[in-house]
Amino acid sequence: MTLVAACAGKTNAEPGQPADSRSLTLSPASQEVEWKGGSFSVKVDANFEYRWESDCDWIAADPENESTKYICYFKADENKGSEERTAVIKFIDASDRYYTKSVTVKQTFNPNPEVVLSIVDKNATPRTKALFANLYKIGQSGFMFGHHDDLWYGRYWYNEPLRSDTKDVCGDYPGVFSVDLAEISDNRYQSDANKIRRRVILEAYERGEVILAVMHLNNPLTGSDSWDNSRTDVVKNILTAGTETRKKYLTWLDRLAVFALGLKASDGELVPIILRPYHEHTQSWSWWGSKCTTEQEFKDFWHFTIEYLRDTKGVHNFLYCISPQMDSWYTTDEASGRIVYRWPGDDYVDLMGIDCYHGINPAALNLYLDALEYWAEKKNKPCGITEDGTESFTLANYWSTNVLEPLRGRRSCMAVFWRNKYVGTNESDKHFFSVYKGHPSEDDFRTFYNDSETYFSKDLPDMYTMPEGMAVK
Repeated sequence: MTLVAACAGKTNAEPGQPADSRSLTLSPASQEVEWKGGSFSVKVDANFEYRWESDCDWIAADPENESTKYICYFKADENKGSEERTAVIKFIDASDRYYTKSVTVKQTFNPNPEVVLSIVDKNATPRTKALFANLYKIGQSGFMFGHHDDLWYGRYWYNEPLRSDTKDVCGDYPGVFSVDLAEISDNRYQSDANKIRRRVILEAYERGEVILAVMHLNNPLTGSDSWDNSRTDVVKNILTAGTETRKKYLTWLDRLAVFALGLKASDGELVPIILRPYHEHTQSWSWWGSKCTTEQEFKDFWHFTIEYLRDTKGVHNFLYCISPQMDSWYTTDEASGRIVYRWPGDDYVDLMGIDCYHGINPAALNLYLDALEYWAEKKNKPCGITEDGTESFTLANYWSTNVLEPLRGRRSCMAVFWRNKYVGTNESDKHFFSVYKGHPSEDDFRTFYNDSETYFSKDLPDMYTMPEGMAVK
């Protein structure tokens, strides 16, 4: 028990009186407190000095009402949980700890209990924690539409400030701006494109949008691109102290840290980013993927990266997202297994995503979302589709039938579509995954945009202020 306070009872009994002459009456003997908390009192009739103790931390002496020898005032905290709770207050003879009587206090459950989320970086900035909570909360009412590189280029334009293929069609920007940070980090770090990349990230943030970052990092051992899976010892070399590959890779992470810590909004605050390193690790094509790493190597590599950025470099404006790929037809058990394939641990993942290239197959997307949301609920984490789309699709009602219906009423917070490659006048290049001006699905996309469950830029709440009823620890 925790000693909370002591009170002076009546003193009409003589010192040394027999134990059976003591009298202690409490009323009421039990009482109920509303979940919102508040003040209550216990009437005490005692012929000896007494004190009281409580067996909980949510009842204390009421600071607004001073207890007397006849009545004790208490205050209950708000019950933030979803279950009723009970406490016992013991009134004890001040000179005999074995002589007690008790009052039972029950507090009703909270109909809207506080949701408590566990974040990878306990020292994350307040805005990063707020973003984390809002990802969870927005999934309760709908999902954000996102598009990769949408603010940088579109199918027929390149680097035109404030333009967007999405905006060209519906008059609004995506709620999520997806971007690749590999060229910030690896041997392409001097690319002029990084100036554009930085500008559009800041523009998106200033409008209140969410930044989601992938990294198609070049192979630090062979010098080739991220799809070079010719060596199975790349990650092993990075994890081995003293190797040249490790030294090079740490330099790449250093550049990423410098970029993140220098990415400040107009008010001087750091811009939060959802980082999804080593995406599609379920597949064989990347140097960090299933062909080139063992299960333990991948887990160690994931831990190594986060700990270096968070603990060594002091980057506290990242959330960390894992994103296995789901593109072929899988059974329910296979889909579930891929969601947690080489899972690095609950303490190392904030957002659970899937890169889902399911084609014109809403049934497959439904199945994969069932698997994703099962695990996300089990692990109490926000979730969403981090890449999606059907290359060169022409289906006029694509957004209604292949996106909105599978996602309706779910807890996934986003559906992010892959890029519309800038092709200029080259109509033979069909590398596009979302709508653009002139696409057959334009009208359907505008219907999709106006649906109450889709969130675009103008629909978003303040994603960088902690929402009511949420806590991040």
